[in-house]
Amino acid sequence: MTSKHQALVAIITVLCALFVPACTRFVDGHPVSIYDDPFQVGGLPTTGGPNGPRAGAPNATLAATNGDNGDVDQLALNAIDDIQSYWRAQFGTEFAGETFTPVDKLISWNARASRSQAVEFCKETTYHLVNAAYCRLDNSIGWDRAMLLPTMSETFGKMSVVMVLAHEYGHAVQTMAKLVTKKTPVLVKEQQADCFAGAFMRHVAEGKSPHFTINTSDGLNSVLAATVSIRDTDPDDPESVHGSAFERVTAVQIGFTDGPRGCKGIDAKEIESRRGSLPQSFSGDQSRGEYPISKGNLVELSKALASILPVPSAPIYDYTTANITCKDGKSTAPVTYCPSANAIATDVAGLADRGAVDAANDGPLPVKVSGDYNGYVLFISRYTLAVQRAKNQALTGAKTGLRAACLSGVVTGKLADPDRPTSQGDIRLSAGDLDEAVSGLLTDGLAASDTEGNTVPSGFARVDAFRAGVLNGEKTCGSRYS
Repeated sequence: MTSKHQALVAIITVLCALFVPACTRFVDGHPVSIYDDPFQVGGLPTTGGPNGPRAGAPNATLAATNGDNGDVDQLALNAIDDIQSYWRAQFGTEFAGETFTPVDKLISWNARASRSQAVEFCKETTYHLVNAAYCRLDNSIGWDRAMLLPTMSETFGKMSVVMVLAHEYGHAVQTMAKLVTKKTPVLVKEQQADCFAGAFMRHVAEGKSPHFTINTSDGLNSVLAATVSIRDTDPDDPESVHGSAFERVTAVQIGFTDGPRGCKGIDAKEIESRRGSLPQSFSGDQSRGEYPISKGNLVELSKALASILPVPSAPIYDYTTANITCKDGKSTAPVTYCPSANAIATDVAGLADRGAVDAANDGPLPVKVSGDYNGYVLFISRYTLAVQRAKNQALTGAKTGLRAACLSGVVTGKLADPDRPTSQGDIRLSAGDLDEAVSGLLTDGLAASDTEGNTVPSGFARVDAFRAGVLNGEKTCGSRYS
């Protein structure tokens, strides 16, 4: 975040649609609302259990040039086999008149190998190439088996490797379907490929993948967290052509919820409509989006909250502790909302710790995006419980938490308004803040919890609710989670 008065190389080339009225999906031939049940994910039940390669499934017979016949290559080949089978069945229906041409050239390399041992991929050397990619020149897919895929697998689980390769196959699909040309912005190509990967992950979640299974709670959460980790971290870098975490997760969720048909609607205009007035640059922001969490700044934020989501009786603010006695609520440190007292109690130091930048986790594949808005959005979410109290809505239960996430998204979107008067508080959204919020929603989901700190197990649902608020406004929160 920023104050209005402040001086203002990607590793991988790796819901109902946001701007159409449809809010149903057909599951087993039956139309279902994807929002009626907060314990569903895009019409599928939220499940735990198995996540990763299916036990006992025979390995694919595919082979990779320069492969080592190791476990990583076999994981990749099994993934390509299932992804290819999915598109072979779907392509004719989704892209009538175009011809499906399987990716029949697969290349594996070791990014740690010496220059003399490096092979060529897409007319380039693979020496120290930590990457996975699709090559349009010869309709091939290649991957680094030594560094990239093992790191993805160890950090986010084996399904993240499947996700990466589904993204790369998405590039093959858009090429075969003639959805893109040389003039198509890379940003469009990348987010459309993210979307196609999401469509395949839906196929896996439905139990239709021969080699893999994924649950829709921690399994899907980890896949989305992997998508967050490979976001563009600096929007001002000319090489930032893939999109923010907020945008990339949105694209994956469109594919998961609406299938390939939803992905065809992703173009420059659609992406721009999603961006709206959301900040896209750190230009003039010397703090690069980081604004210290302090009592004074929280007071400024409370002014904005009162203006954006006014309530008849403003909550009382306590900035000394989050552990207060409350007869109808529990402590949700570092910020607690007590309905009976209509009070928001904050451990400012604890909230500042939550919003601190974790330099130790700022590696090439961070598990979590740290930063100030991970703290600020939690404070905002506790205020949204006061908003729900004023509307006589339930303050416990799954829909309460999702409403909190959605209304927090509403506030977030409004904080991006460059014309909001300073009388409404001196806090403004910065580039990167949305990514911090999304990451927090995926990891612990506290900003999508009720007055007792309970949240739905699906990070997908939590992020979906937040995004709906950011992009579609307060009415959407009421209609979805009534």
